[in-house]
Formats: sequence, C-alpha cells, structure tokens
Amino acid sequence: LQDDLGTVIIDNRPGAGGNIGSAYVAKAEPDGKTVGIATLASHAVNPWIFKEMPFDAAKDFEPVSLMVYVPNVLVVNAERAEALNINSVQDLIDYSKANPGMLNYGSGGNGSGGHLAGELFRGQAGIDVVHVPYSGGAPAQLALMSGEVHFTFDNLATAAPNIRAGKLKALAVTTDERSTVLPDLPTMKEAGMQDFMIATWWGLVAPAGTPAETIEKLNAAFVKAMQNPATKERFEGLLVEATPSTPEEFGKLMAEERARYKDIVEAAGAKVD
Repeated sequence: LQDDLGTVIIDNRPGAGGNIGSAYVAKAEPDGKTVGIATLASHAVNPWIFKEMPFDAAKDFEPVSLMVYVPNVLVVNAERAEALNINSVQDLIDYSKANPGMLNYGSGGNGSGGHLAGELFRGQAGIDVVHVPYSGGAPAQLALMSGEVHFTFDNLATAAPNIRAGKLKALAVTTDERSTVLPDLPTMKEAGMQDFMIATWWGLVAPAGTPAETIEKLNAAFVKAMQNPATKERFEGLLVEATPSTPEEFGKLMAEERARYKDIVEAAGAKVD
C-alpha cells in the first residue's frame, strides 16, 4: 500500500463488536486519510442488536472494497460426535429431537454470528437446544474443544486447523457453495436447510462524503495489494481467500446483509443493552 498511498498507520480501536472503531471512522474527515474495516457485526448485525448505535451503518460510510468472505462451519466436538454417533447434520437433528434440551451450542456472545447461526439452525430444524454465550469467539472454541458445549458455528478460518487435526468434527459449511478449503464438506443447503446462509466478511469503508475520485484511488490501491502474490500467500496461510470488489459491489453486499440480518436478529430475539 505504501507505494500507492504513502505511509500507512494501523490504529486498533476494539470494543462493542466493532462499534468503537467504526464510530471513529464515521466521524473522521472525509479526505481519504482515514479508512476502516467494516465487518458483518459492525455493519449488518449491530444495528439491530444494540439499543443505541454511535453511527448509522447505512449513511455514515462510503464503501471501498470487500476484502474477505469466509464461510462459517457447523462443528461438533470430535469425541462427543463419536460417542453420540453424529456424522452429519441430519444425525445432529435426529439426536436433538430424540433428546430435547440435552444438547447445547456455544457462541462468542449474545448477538454474535455464532449465536444467530445457532438460532437459525434451531428454528429451521425444529429442535430444542440450549445456547451458551461466551465472552468472545476464543472462549467459545475452547469450550467446544473441552466438551463443555456440544457444537458451535465458527468461521472456517478459525476452525479449519482443529478440523484437520481431528479435534473437531465438521458437518457443513453455511454458504451456498462448498468451500475451496474443505471441498468435501457439504453445505447446509445440501444437508436439507434450504434457506441457510451465514458467512463472515470484512471490507474497507471511508467516511461518508469522501470524494468519488478518492474512493476510486483507495479501491485501486487496496485491490492491487490484495492481488499481490505475497498477500495471497499470507491469506492462504490463514485459510481465507482475498475477495476484492468494486465499491458498488461491496455497498450492495452490505445493504443486502443488513436487511437480511434484521429478520434473523428479530427471530433470535438477540439484544445488547
């Protein structure tokens, strides 16, 4: 990026599911010098789960480019899966129906992607399972590995190493297409969940009002960087694929996801005060 944009400073501002960093970007001068990472949480889910938002996800940003689009994956603790003879999504559904309230699933917290995916699964499959929220994705994954919870919906990049190591049993990915990382793994749709689409994504945004020519310059620089062989190799090491786009394509994705997650959040009853 430095060749095209000059010195780049990374300023991490975590907290509130991405709201703190995004609010900083929303309030910055629209001169192209401040950009931020928009995520599924900050720009599609949080507007519906937080009582108050420090920015308007639909109006306070200009889309620059999608960066990464990663499937989520339904994973079961491998030892539990073997003990309960769960080898497919249908096996999990059948066991849950035969033993209502006996299985639980972990997530990174109330309103997280894992929580919403779990509630979508519970509703579509018609099963009685218990949600166990944790304070972040890492504690939820540790709980699954230890057998404290039976299953989770995690992003594939995080779960894949433990799937390959045999510590987790993967049942399906949550996107419409199979993953290139685990191509033998079926989709939730193939497993019978016809309307099941949950993915994790990250993209680049600038403050609203940033001139179109500045957005074009930023887009060109970031697309070039994401297409760089060294960048691709690093992303592949993280088990994700760079997915650059036009500003218009990324803006359309964010708007569609925001509208879709409104219904998912309402169905799940997820709220953060």
